[in-house]
Amino acid sequence: MSRIGKLPITIPAGVTVDIAADNTVTVKGPKGTLSQQVNKDITVKQEGNQLVLTRPTDDKPHKSMHGLYRSLLNNMVVGVTEGYAKHLELVGTGYRAQAQGKTLTINIGFSHPVVLEAPENITFETPAPTKIVVKGISKQQVGNLAADIRAIRKPEPYLGKGIKYETEVIRRKEGKTGKK
Repeated sequence: MSRIGKLPITIPAGVTVDIAADNTVTVKGPKGTLSQQVNKDITVKQEGNQLVLTRPTDDKPHKSMHGLYRSLLNNMVVGVTEGYAKHLELVGTGYRAQAQGKTLTINIGFSHPVVLEAPENITFETPAPTKIVVKGISKQQVGNLAADIRAIRKPEPYLGKGIKYETEVIRRKEGKTGKK
């Protein structure tokens, strides 16, 4: 039995789960609505205030899908109740970011500022000029957008300049040394 897949998902108060005939699970909560198409081999049942996923056999593909879909559905429940956030930091002289509504403007040493539009269900915050917070209900969307922002200027190993995650540790390299 899958260690992750066999765990039931507890549905908190204020969250409704609809399971369609084509195995599409829709989760509605205080922060929004998310839906996920589940493979036809995996059975999703709602028992009281819990979601339970079962698989037909112990074959390797069924085992892997069992844990995967359980994690995806759990992330949806957490997303519509609490939401997700990724914190980014700008390191470098003159590097700054500014959020205005649904747009994020980043000055990162290019000849022009980089302007990003937030997709649906995603918001930007800049608590400080060198900090960016990407918030949303979909863990995948938040992570992908944070990775896209980081890819604008990855941190370099000599001075550490660039955009990095708040908890990321940059492995530093030693610079050039003089002749001896």
